[in-house]
Amino acid sequence: MSKKRLYEIAKELGKESKEVVARAKELGLEVKSHSSSVEADVAEKIVASFKPAAPKAEAKPVAPKASEAKVEKKSETPVAPKEEKVVAARPQSRNFKAEREARAKEQAERRKQNKGNNRDQQQNGNRQKNENRNGGKTGQGNRDNRRFNDQGKKQQGQQNRGNDRRQQAENRPNQAGPRIDFKARAAALKAEQNAEYARSSEERFKQSQAAKEAFAQANKRKEPEEIFEEAAKLAEQTQQVVEVAPVVKEPVVDTRRKKQARPDKDRDDYDREEDGPRKQQKNRSSQNQVRNQRNSNWNNNKKNKKGNKQNNRNQAPKPITERKFHELPTEFEYTDGMTVAEIAKRIKREPAEIVKKLFMMGVMATQNQSLDGETIELLMVDYGIEAKQKVEVDNADIERFFVEDDYLNEDELVERPPVVTIMGHVDHGKTTLLDTLRNSRVATGEAGGITQHIGAYQIEENGKKITFLDTPGHAAFTSMRARGASVTDITILVVAADDGVMPQTIEAINHSKAANVPIIVAINKIDKPGANPERVIGELAEHGVMSTAWGGDSEFVEISAKFNQNIDELLETVLLVAEIQELKADPTVRAIGTVIEARLDKGKGAVATLLVQQGTLNVQDPIVVGNTFGRVRAMTNDLGRRVKVAGPSTPVSITGLNEAPMAGDHFAVYEDEKSARAAGEERAKRALMKQRQATQRVSLENLFDTLKAGELKSVNVIIKADVQGSVEALAASLQKIDVEGVKVTIVHSAVGAINESDVTLAEASNAFIIGFNVRPTPQARQQAEADDVEIRLHSIIYKVIEEMEEAMKGMLDPEFEEKVIGEAIIRETFKVSKVGTIGGFMVTSGKVTRDSKVRVIRDGVVIYDGELASLKHYKDDVKEVTNGREGGLMIDGYNDIKTDDVIEAYIMEEIKR
Repeated sequence: MSKKRLYEIAKELGKESKEVVARAKELGLEVKSHSSSVEADVAEKIVASFKPAAPKAEAKPVAPKASEAKVEKKSETPVAPKEEKVVAARPQSRNFKAEREARAKEQAERRKQNKGNNRDQQQNGNRQKNENRNGGKTGQGNRDNRRFNDQGKKQQGQQNRGNDRRQQAENRPNQAGPRIDFKARAAALKAEQNAEYARSSEERFKQSQAAKEAFAQANKRKEPEEIFEEAAKLAEQTQQVVEVAPVVKEPVVDTRRKKQARPDKDRDDYDREEDGPRKQQKNRSSQNQVRNQRNSNWNNNKKNKKGNKQNNRNQAPKPITERKFHELPTEFEYTDGMTVAEIAKRIKREPAEIVKKLFMMGVMATQNQSLDGETIELLMVDYGIEAKQKVEVDNADIERFFVEDDYLNEDELVERPPVVTIMGHVDHGKTTLLDTLRNSRVATGEAGGITQHIGAYQIEENGKKITFLDTPGHAAFTSMRARGASVTDITILVVAADDGVMPQTIEAINHSKAANVPIIVAINKIDKPGANPERVIGELAEHGVMSTAWGGDSEFVEISAKFNQNIDELLETVLLVAEIQELKADPTVRAIGTVIEARLDKGKGAVATLLVQQGTLNVQDPIVVGNTFGRVRAMTNDLGRRVKVAGPSTPVSITGLNEAPMAGDHFAVYEDEKSARAAGEERAKRALMKQRQATQRVSLENLFDTLKAGELKSVNVIIKADVQGSVEALAASLQKIDVEGVKVTIVHSAVGAINESDVTLAEASNAFIIGFNVRPTPQARQQAEADDVEIRLHSIIYKVIEEMEEAMKGMLDPEFEEKVIGEAIIRETFKVSKVGTIGGFMVTSGKVTRDSKVRVIRDGVVIYDGELASLKHYKDDVKEVTNGREGGLMIDGYNDIKTDDVIEAYIMEEIKR
């Protein structure tokens, strides 16, 4: 009986493959995915199960909703206690401090009210007693009044002393309280000081207000009768004989009345007293003004010192400005390196107060000293303020848009088309497949439409779009991975059914796995007589690409690109894999994406092919592309037509950049052209500095220096050989080399000539290439010189191993050991003026050479260690003097040579590792 796949059943029913797979599992069938096949009768059962189950289908979604609700409840339950803990932890310190301040302020107000009430009661009692005594008669004697006033004063003193005792009794338990933590005690003391300061400020303010009111009342023009009445009342209260005339002629009142009473005074007489001589005029000239007014005060201080003192006594005191009390902020955003003065200004506190707190914390600082982040956080905790470090955003960093989670709006995410790259070995039909897809899907219905090759294009299948990247070979794919621009969602690996797995096929598999991209295998050329798809599936399984039928995760589709066979099935598989991946994008944000291609056009200037990954790109948008910037002047799609808007996963070609960017660079749209220009210039500047400071690539010459500096934990190598046996033997031998914990890592190994892909991969992974019985192509050699990638060519396998060991071991710091080569004894010495002491010697063992080092040994003790200045045999300069022969020598920097001294000659010899 014939078999059917589940996705074919889903296509007949018009259902999704997921529903058909789920229904088959409910019926008890052992299926794994939509590609699983079932018998025809079983397929009929599955189809029949959908027809009567129509009303139940509506009720089925209730179960997952309930489970979702449960999940939501479960997810919500652990969140609530976390929020309560966070909220409850912070107000404790702030409420405790506010409670202490309120308690201190309440005590201060209570003391103030007690004093005010006692004073008012005493004054009212004294007035009533005096009035009762006098009976309204002002003519009685003063003796009784004095007696009652003295009694009132005594009672007032007793009441004040009682209040003081009660106040001391109230304060005494607070002072003798239990000993508390030092920081809490300091905080309480500070709160009491603040309350006392506030209380004293209020008192001073009230006193100043009362003085102002009294001064204003005294300055009012009063009638003589009112003045006499006030004088009489004052006489009754103080019981003193006071004349009316002196009260009327108070100096302050009299002077100010005269000044206000002469508005018609002549301007020329401004310096003349009313009844006295002319005043001394002030010096109003610009000369000597500083001397007379600012730096000199003898004229003002010597004159009328006594009168000035009396006037100062009568004048009201100047009001003292009250310091405003500022509440502490709830949050404080800081940066590393803030000074104490800056922090004090931000939280509205005195720098001295913060310096004191830091001192109590054990940190010695001045107000101009910078503090680190940890100290600032501890200081804010002491104040009860939540500290947050300010995150400085780098405007020139485009890559942050690709990693920030809050850049996209979760509510605005929509499904986007998948981005597919077709890869494979040469002559396996990859170009034919691209042409078939382009001609059958793009140009259909386009009368006279000419497809413009821009490196990427879109096709439409079943109402859904698919974006294909036209990247011949895999060099562009590797270069994108080297720049960190992984834009591909799905890889289609084209393998010929008659050839099977080839070297470039393995390279394509390695690149796809490195980029973590799912692979769809298209077994091409099934129409050929020698086609064997099963053999291809087995060979790919050996390289880690397993079919879903074999328990793997890769889809296999048998096609014929030449005869347009099973192309629809391939596109459906692409859409299914994309559906499983759940590719989403937010079209509402500003556009970001990657450069596919870039070139310089004579008429248009810099032209770049961009792939929009998120957001929407519009014409006239200010844009930064890699290290370039500009404004989108014109935008064309893959059909060569001008467009104004490009959504996610849409390839477009733009103009308007100042320079041509690099393939694989990221781009981002900015708010305005000014910010885009600043970001582009900053990125170009950083790229230039990075290029200047770039370190040299790894080579065998600088390998050990790189390892010693700790820059490498492993040495990456790419091996290319003529036969597979040589590749395996060379890889196994290199991996056995281990120097100080650093091993050799084989990035890629294959059979064949060294090509451009190997050079690109070596550049991306910072490796060097070893070629065994192979040579690089001219293009690969040229690219290696441009990218500074080292290529080593060998024909003997042990030479490769020896060269690697010399690079990793021989380049270590050399170790030397001392080797004695001969001894001699001094027979006679000769002192030559302006030359030094010459020692005549005879070699007793070994030899003495001109370049050897010597030791002077006297009585078994080394006297001097140095080098020879000259060595002669008779009158001839010689390189060495052998055993049993005589000669003369001079030691550099040493003339104290004596007879019978032993000369020991030695050299430093390097130890082989």
